Amino acid sequence: MILLFDVGNTNVSIGISDGFKIIDTYRLNTIVTKTADEYYIQMRNIIDFDQIKHVAISSVVPRITEKLIEISKHHLNIEPLVIGPGVKTGINIKTDHPREVGADLICAAAGTIAFDHPTIIVDLGTAIKYIYVKNKTIKGVVITPGVAISIKALVGNTALLPDIDITVPKKVLGTNTVTCMQSGVTYGVAAQVDGLIDRIKEETNEDCKVILTGGLSGTIAPLCKHELTRDPDLVLKGLYEIFLKNNG
Repeated sequence: MILLFDVGNTNVSIGISDGFKIIDTYRLNTIVTKTADEYYIQMRNIIDFDQIKHVAISSVVPRITEKLIEISKHHLNIEPLVIGPGVKTGINIKTDHPREVGADLICAAAGTIAFDHPTIIVDLGTAIKYIYVKNKTIKGVVITPGVAISIKALVGNTALLPDIDITVPKKVLGTNTVTCMQSGVTYGVAAQVDGLIDRIKEETNEDCKVILTGGLSGTIAPLCKHELTRDPDLVLKGLYEIFLKNNG
């Protein structure tokens, strides 16, 4: 079995592969103050570590990366594959500073490696990333604040607005403070997704396939007007493809 970690600023997504496909997924909160041992004990309740033969890590949180490497080496006796310089990904990066491109973006692009048409990946995470991929190449990215960040900005910088749950109200136009805010962070994000897809297609002059991924993709996808595919495990699938390139 192959243990896959996709570490974001909000969640640690975990995938288990049998060597052919991802058969189980789990999600933990990203808590940088937790020790490696605390993470190991938490994961041991859901993962049969005796079956794990390989570990691969994609992370944008260095402090969590260190803990996962420690777990892999000290508890599993496995040298993990960590996405970074020197790792074969199968993805070209045509940006001004390729080393600045996050592991999550590279893995998301690797998740589309079998496609033979241009693709826009919309990753609805802590930040929302729009990744334009063509011919196994990342050609450009848009990054905007995610839903949770937007809510924190509203609540933290206003005296009277309350913290809210991220749910979709029945109507776009709200009639109380909570539904007004919920509309803004759900329908508003969906409108942003639709608008940026239009602009990317216009700028690239390509009829792109669109894939939504990330923790909130299930909430936002039904609100979008564009035809799209939802794949919540795209980054884990890409990480698995990269693992295969480096381990046969």
